[in-house]
Formats: sequence, structure tokens, C-alpha cells
Amino acid sequence: MEFDLVIRGGTVATASDTFRADIGIRDGRVVALAEGLEAADTIDATGRLVLPGGIEAHCHIAQESATGGMTADDYRSGSISAAFGGNSCFVPFAAQHRGMGVTETLDLYDSRAQGASVIDYGYHLIVADPTQKVLTEELPAAFARGVTSFKVFMTYDLMRIDDSQFLDILTVARENGALTMVHAENNGMIKWMSDRLLAGGHSTPRYHAVSHPALAEAEAINRAIMLARLADAPLLIVHVSTPEGAGLVHDARLAGAKIFGETCPQYFFLTRDDLDRPGMEGAKFMCSPPVRDPATQQVLWRHLQAGTFSLFSSDHAPYRFDDSGKLSKGPDATFKQIANGMPGLAVRLPLLFSEGVAAGRITLQQFVALSATNAAKIYGMHPRKGTIAVGADADIAIWDPDLTRTVRLQDQHDNMDYTPYEGRELTGWPVTVLSRGERVIDGGALVAEPGRGKFIKRDRIDLTGMPGHRAPETDPARNFGARILPEGPA
Repeated sequence: MEFDLVIRGGTVATASDTFRADIGIRDGRVVALAEGLEAADTIDATGRLVLPGGIEAHCHIAQESATGGMTADDYRSGSISAAFGGNSCFVPFAAQHRGMGVTETLDLYDSRAQGASVIDYGYHLIVADPTQKVLTEELPAAFARGVTSFKVFMTYDLMRIDDSQFLDILTVARENGALTMVHAENNGMIKWMSDRLLAGGHSTPRYHAVSHPALAEAEAINRAIMLARLADAPLLIVHVSTPEGAGLVHDARLAGAKIFGETCPQYFFLTRDDLDRPGMEGAKFMCSPPVRDPATQQVLWRHLQAGTFSLFSSDHAPYRFDDSGKLSKGPDATFKQIANGMPGLAVRLPLLFSEGVAAGRITLQQFVALSATNAAKIYGMHPRKGTIAVGADADIAIWDPDLTRTVRLQDQHDNMDYTPYEGRELTGWPVTVLSRGERVIDGGALVAEPGRGKFIKRDRIDLTGMPGHRAPETDPARNFGARILPEGPA
């Protein structure tokens, strides 16, 4: 058998196994796993780990906020930063705002992504205006287009939907085999806290964490789970930041509900004390939900170890520390006027490898699952993406597990002017990244041209082993024959 490329001598790891093998690649796909493979083009991976390329499935690229602010990264800079961080694919958001159609939204993001990305990409559709046309025509059309995940917000006045709209979207997603994602925080609790803090003259960045109480997340996660159970629909709770929220996800999964949980590096490596830095420096560490405290970090590590969280995503939301981003409302803006979000696209996986695998908190197999395989399965890309197997795309990241580096802004390769992890020393870094068998990062340098990345048409979510919940009030056999839910893939 002839190969375009062979990766030789490395230790291959998947979400289930670790083994020594050479990898034969032809036409962008893995075609052989064996010993003694040869080709004219080879990569010597001796002493290194050969892993599936990461899938960054929660990032905000070339995206306007509801108030008009644009993230700093476009699909060129964002994809390059992701690749330097060991990722071979990413799935940013395409944000529908009120008054926009879904088809219009996806066409807009196509124009931003095509010809720019160095790695393969897809979109999660943010739904903020679920009109009847959106529900009956445009969401099913988006699914047919390969956009099979829809995100909704339970907070932010210009983005949030009410519970009835949430149920409508869950039902459409259920009927089409799509996944609904939710930002779960109680809007009223946050507004109530914020109004009282500002009235008392407490306006600096440190009060952002105070204004988003842990109870606001717990209440909203509980309500979102109940709505998903009523609709018997799959639901992913994004960026879980509290022990209470993680516990709700754990209990729902144990009960068989179609619930998934995601968390992020900032909740493991930053605390609310970072918001209390001098002057406006704390604004760099503002995100929603906010970073919490060391006790919370320990509980979240246990949930990560126990499998509560299926995903570990960056929530990369790059707003520069200047008047184009964080300080667009001026140098004395209140915590309510400062753009929420922080960068982290390139450092997500090095953080998890160093403090997870190298520190002995999680296994290498868990790392692969959290970095790539689970996202591929949940978001309809497996087995094409997220694993190293015959027939899969040759999306591969080669890691030096012993390489120690210090996080620096200039190594992030995004369009940001800071990283919240500056100065942190980490062990284990990706040195070569392949996308469909082509080198994107090689020897720590970019070798691919923008525009080589392709849109990935995704399939439906895999819900094997998740029986779900059929409420008696929605079961025609127990509600006098009323048909409340459509019969669909879920």
C-alpha cells in the first residue's frame, strides 16, 4: 500500500486506548495503523504522543454582540490560534439577532468563514428570534445544511428567550435530531443584584462576580433541565461554573435524561480575586458566568474526573483591552458596561494537558475524549472527526509531553492584546498539527494557507444509552390521546 504521508514511531492515543503504531495517510484520511509503514514523506514522532486533533466547539469568531460589539478574531486569526493550540477543527457561533432570519444569518457567516480558515469549521446557530418562519422553515433548513446545534440564552435582555419559546426550539430540535445548547443564568436574579450594587456605588469589575450569584446559574440549569425533560429533547448546558450546576447535570444524566455538560478552563485556573486587580485590570477577567473561587475549582475537577462534563471548551470571546472591546464605554465604565468574555483558544488544551494529564488528575484517554472525541460524537462529526481510526480524516496533533513552556501573549496568535493566563508555566505542548493529512502547524510554525479549511456538514447527535424522559402529560397513552410532541429522531 502506498501512502502520501506516514507518522512513525509515536505513541497513539484515542479515547479508549494507547498503543504504538505507525499511521499511514492517503487522500487526507487514515488508511493504515500498523508497524513498519514507509512513505517518501514521513514525520518522526518518536518520544511523542500522536492524538486526534482537538475540536474547539465553543468559541466566538467574527461575531457581533447584541449591542454591536465585534469580537477581535476573524476566521483567519481565530483558526490559526486554534491550530497552534492543537486543534484541527472548530465550531464557532453564527448569531441570529432579533429581526434577522436564520438563512440570512448563516449566509453572513459563510461569507466571513470561506477563504479564511486554515482548519475545518462548522457553526452553532444562536437563536434569539424564534418566529414561526424560523421554527417551521428555517431551523429545519439549517439542519439540512449541516448546522445541527442551536444555542439559546436565558439571560441578556436582547438575546434571551422565554420558557415557551425555549420549549418550541427544543421540540424543533428533537424532531430533526438536533441539539439545543443553553447559556443558563437567571436573568431576573442578575438584574436584581446588579441594580442594587450600582445603586450603592459598587461599579468596579470585581462586582461583576458578585452580580452573578451561583444561585442564578443553579436555578436556570434546573429550569432548563426540566424544560428539556418535558420536551424529551437533548440539551447541552454550556460553561457550567458552580458545584450546584454540576450536581444538577450529574443527577439528570444519572436519571437517564438527554443532558450534557460543558465547562471551561477559566473556572479551573482563575478566581474572582483576578477581577479585583488594580484599576480596570480586572475587566480582563470578566466573563459570564463569572469565575468563582478555589473551593469551586476543586469540586469542578472532581466532576471532570467523574464524567459529569462531556466537554472542556475555551468559550473564547476575544474583546481587546481598549476602546474597541472591553473599554468601549470608556475607561470608567461600570461592570454592566464592560464587554464580557476572555480569550483562551490556543491555551485550552495545553492547560488541560499540563494540569490534567501531567499532574495526574485525568488519564490521557480522558484528555482525548474531552479535547476531541466527545465533541465529535455530540456534534455529529464522529467517526470522521475526533479519533484516529482507519477511514477517519487524518486530523492529528503530535504532542511533546515533556516540553515545558511559559504562556505568553505572542504565542497565542490571535488578535488579542492580552491573555489571562500570562506567565503560567505548563508542561506538554502540541508541536505538529495535521488537518486532513496536511500540515497546518509544523515544528511550531504555521505552514498552511488561509482558506484551506472546509465547512463540515454535521449529522445528528448520538443519543445511544440515553433513554430520556417521557412525561405522562405528553404521552398519548396516558393523556387521553393528545399528541403534544412530534415523533422524531429523538
